[in-house]
Amino acid sequence: MSVMRETKVVGADGPVTHVIFDCDGVLVDSEGLSAGVLMGMMAEIGLPITAEIFRTDFLGRSFASAATRVLTRFGRPMPDDFQERYRSRLLDRMRADLRPMAGVHAVLDSMTMPYCLATSSSPQRLAVSLEVTGLEPFFRGRCSTASEVTNGKPAPDLFLLAAGRMGAAPENCLVIEDSEMGVVAARAAGMRVWHFRGGVHVKAGYELPPSLAVERSIADMSELHHVFARAGICTAPRVADAGREKAHGA
Repeated sequence: MSVMRETKVVGADGPVTHVIFDCDGVLVDSEGLSAGVLMGMMAEIGLPITAEIFRTDFLGRSFASAATRVLTRFGRPMPDDFQERYRSRLLDRMRADLRPMAGVHAVLDSMTMPYCLATSSSPQRLAVSLEVTGLEPFFRGRCSTASEVTNGKPAPDLFLLAAGRMGAAPENCLVIEDSEMGVVAARAAGMRVWHFRGGVHVKAGYELPPSLAVERSIADMSELHHVFARAGICTAPRVADAGREKAHGA
């Protein structure tokens, strides 16, 4: 793993000195699994949701925020034990089927700029995600979750917490996000943000609202690696990385 050093990358909005990664849909390709489990369980309780409702009401949000939107949409709340049962079923599915985003190990292994992770996932879900995908060593001591702030995404609180823990000024942070809520939160925090489009949910049709502009759109980890390398955020890709990614199940 590379030794961190502070490198300044100058762009249109000033220098970037720190990177903040979202987890679900960026580091791990989990949103398809989440949608499948959630849609099935919602149908079981007579509150069926479509893939579009999942994207608008759940994607990128904390569970508490999503539950509030369900109450507004359907006029009745989820059962009291729904969240616990959903998390249990989803964790079982993740342990069996979750994969890291293809190419992510090579990106993280080559980072030369300080970085961390900020996610709406619960600490338990995050722990399973990192363990199953082999990403835990990269983010040990570098994680912030929505459970640690009063207001989750789209509020800026989570990203501001992550930046503060790194000792970084918000305007010098670059956020890599896949969801509308994450992009809005990063912008509210005064950070630069790139939209990552490599997850299965994006390939299935999820798009940011046309009115929500981002500085850059990234198709996959291969593109992110090359763009980071050109910007001095990480070292250039190596041929040997492809074999290592395959070994991790990407």
